Amino acid sequence: MYRKGHLGVSLLVFAPVGYALVDAGHPAVAAVAGLVMVQFATLPDVDHRLPMVEHRGATHSLAFAALVGAAGAAVGVAADAVVSVDLPLPAVGFAVGALTILAHLLGDTLTPMGVNYLWPLPVSPVSLSLTPADNPVVNSGLFGLGLAVTAGWVAFVAGLV
Repeated sequence: MYRKGHLGVSLLVFAPVGYALVDAGHPAVAAVAGLVMVQFATLPDVDHRLPMVEHRGATHSLAFAALVGAAGAAVGVAADAVVSVDLPLPAVGFAVGALTILAHLLGDTLTPMGVNYLWPLPVSPVSLSLTPADNPVVNSGLFGLGLAVTAGWVAFVAGLV
């Protein structure tokens, strides 16, 4: 999947989380969560720029999702000391961090190359083989769908629909 497709999948994964946060009375937390998920949608592809790191290896795994989730939890602990919200911010931080990576992996699972979720175990990658990663129609379609779903729940919550 390319950047536009990953952004779309991130928005699709974020949509129910954002809705739940807003519905629970935490629109600012929802906005931050959405921004984080979009900003880091392509983080696993940092492996393209790291020497001796195989593409769709370590950074495309459940272990990396847990690591990024742990970083998000640490940010949540720091935020807890600064803001007063009726939410367990470390848990929210973990969830947002892990979901950001899982959304990326989901997008790459659509491609023939797939993803070895259990890296470093030498298991076959999980692939739905639905589309090549560079398919511009699918990438744009996922982006448009992600935008539409996110805009839909925002409009619903705002009472526009």
